[in-house]
Amino acid sequence: MNEVYHTPVLLKDCIDVLQIIPNGTYVDVTFGGGGHSREILRKLSDGKLFGFDCDEDAEKNKIADKRFTLIARNFRDLKVALLEKNVTGIDGLLADLGVSSHQFDTAERGFSTRLDSTLDMRMNRKIGRPVSDILRTYSEDQLKRIFREHGELRNAPQVVKKIMANRKQLRTVNELKNAIASCAERGKENRFYAKVFQALRIEVNDELNALKNLLMQSIEVLKPGGRMAVISYHSLEDRLVKNFFRSGKFEGEIEKDIYGNVKAPFKVINRKPIVPGEEEMQENSRARSAKLRIAERVNR
Repeated sequence: MNEVYHTPVLLKDCIDVLQIIPNGTYVDVTFGGGGHSREILRKLSDGKLFGFDCDEDAEKNKIADKRFTLIARNFRDLKVALLEKNVTGIDGLLADLGVSSHQFDTAERGFSTRLDSTLDMRMNRKIGRPVSDILRTYSEDQLKRIFREHGELRNAPQVVKKIMANRKQLRTVNELKNAIASCAERGKENRFYAKVFQALRIEVNDELNALKNLLMQSIEVLKPGGRMAVISYHSLEDRLVKNFFRSGKFEGEIEKDIYGNVKAPFKVINRKPIVPGEEEMQENSRARSAKLRIAERVNR
C-alpha cells in the first residue's frame, strides 16, 4: 500500500480516541488502503486486528502481519464474520465511511463525476447491479425516492424526467451528466452532480441499511468500555450515527429509566463531531466534509 491509494482522514484523532490496549482486539471495518489499520497495529503488542473490505482492490493492500486478518466481506456481516474467527468480543471499532480516494480516482469504477467511464459504482463488483441498470429499469417513482431520500435533491422530479427521457442512452458518467445538465443551478453544478452520484451510489450499495446493520451489531460485539469511532461524509450517515450513539435508535428518540437516566447502549464521548483542521483539509480535499463521532459501550 502507498498513500496514493487512500489518504487516511483524521488519522491521529481516530487512533487517540480509540484508547488502544496493546493486547486488545480491534476491527477496522473499512480497510481500504490500510492507513488506519497500520496505525492501529503500531499501538498493539500481542493484540489482534481484523480488517473488513468487500472491494477486491483492497486485497492488494493486505498487511503481512500475524496479528492482522483481512476479511473480504461487507461490514454488515460484522458479527457472523467475527464469530467464524472465534471472536465474540472486541475492544474497539473504526469505520471510515464512504468512498476511498482510490475508488474515486479509478475511472472505470464510475464513482467520480470528473472521470468519464461506465456507470457502475458498486463497492463489490461481483454482486449487485451497476448504476446503469438502475437508471434503465427503475420506475419514475423509485428514481424520485432515490434522489429525494439519498441525495436530498429539491428538484428530484425534474431530474427524473430528464433521466426517463434519455434512459436508454445512460451508460456513462458523461451521458448522465449531459442528460441532467439543465437541472443544475448555475455556479453550483459540481455540488448538484455530487448529490446525484451520492444518491445513486447509496442505492446501488444499500449503504444506509449496511450502516444500520453495523451499528446494531456493534452493541453485541463491543466489550463494555470498548470504543467505536465513525467518520461520516454526509448528513444522512452522520444523522444515523449521532442518533444511534445518543439513544441506541436511528430516529433519536430517548428512553429513560424510572430514575430519569437515559437508557442507551453507548456513552457519547464527543457531543460535537471532531472535524479536520485547515491544514488537513488543504492537503486532502476529501477531508472537507468529514465528521468523527466517538462512543463508548456501557456495561450490559
